[in-house]
Amino acid sequence: MRNAMAAAPLGDDVFGDDPSVNTLQEKIAALLGFEAALFVSSGTQSNLCVILSHCQRGDEYIVGQFAHCYRWEGGGAAVFGSVQPQPLQHQPDRTLSLEDIEAAIKPDDAHFARTRLLAQENTLGGKLLPIEYLQQATQLAKSKGLATHLDGARLFNAATAQSAVTGRDVRKEARRIASCFDSVSVCLSKGLGAPVGSVLCGSREFISSAHRIRKMAGGGMRQAGVLAAAGTHALDYHVNRLIQDHILAQWLAEGLANVPGLRVEVPQTNILFVDLVGSAKKRSVELLPYLKTNGILATGLYRLRFVTHLDVDAAGIDRAIAAITSFFKA
Repeated sequence: MRNAMAAAPLGDDVFGDDPSVNTLQEKIAALLGFEAALFVSSGTQSNLCVILSHCQRGDEYIVGQFAHCYRWEGGGAAVFGSVQPQPLQHQPDRTLSLEDIEAAIKPDDAHFARTRLLAQENTLGGKLLPIEYLQQATQLAKSKGLATHLDGARLFNAATAQSAVTGRDVRKEARRIASCFDSVSVCLSKGLGAPVGSVLCGSREFISSAHRIRKMAGGGMRQAGVLAAAGTHALDYHVNRLIQDHILAQWLAEGLANVPGLRVEVPQTNILFVDLVGSAKKRSVELLPYLKTNGILATGLYRLRFVTHLDVDAAGIDRAIAAITSFFKA
């Protein structure tokens, strides 16, 4: 990947003439079945461009309580765009019920914000949203005149999990998921392992609008091809290996399942959540520093969260299992 970055031909992406950025945009748009795409600095910037392009001031978007573009991005759409979120509770499988979506759509009345957009995320908390559900939810939204967006930060993890069920090619499954939506964003710096960036896909008209928002948000990065080349490399070489991350997450879950005081959620993809229960919960403050001293990084913002990726190998999983088991035996 670093060799690809060093060798990348460069131009000025602010004027649309960086060949490496254009190659990445054309590649992922064609892969997912869209007319155009836009390279942006982050998934947060991508979601901001999306919401401010689909919605205007005084509009609202329907979204899940734990969706990234609502909960974890500083309220950007409301702060910068005066676009109101309408968050809904998730079902246990992380979907939003069709009944709740329909009930949340406001009538055309001056008392209400105008409902313009349904935003979904796949995977969400590591869970795959079933393709049949996505088709039903987006058809409902479109029948009510709403645009639809997929925060596909981990789209290829979703496609990998879906491929395991259908037996189809991962890239074809990614395209099938994307086909449900008017716009889709894909993160290059998570499971795909690039250092920076996301790509937003949609119609030419939509991407033109998003490009303007990106400029306002400080996203014009000049010779960005050095970063885009990493994304192209990731698409070429890191998609088919995602299944290994899923296998290692399952391995970690199995290794922790019998540790007293841990309630382990069976992973569907590369994200594993673990809850501390009973007396183990009292030691939660000590756990993350202990793991860090043993070379294991996890997050504990609201639950213990482990993510497998291309820098995690089987030996690392074994080391994590041994360290956590030892901690709770002490």
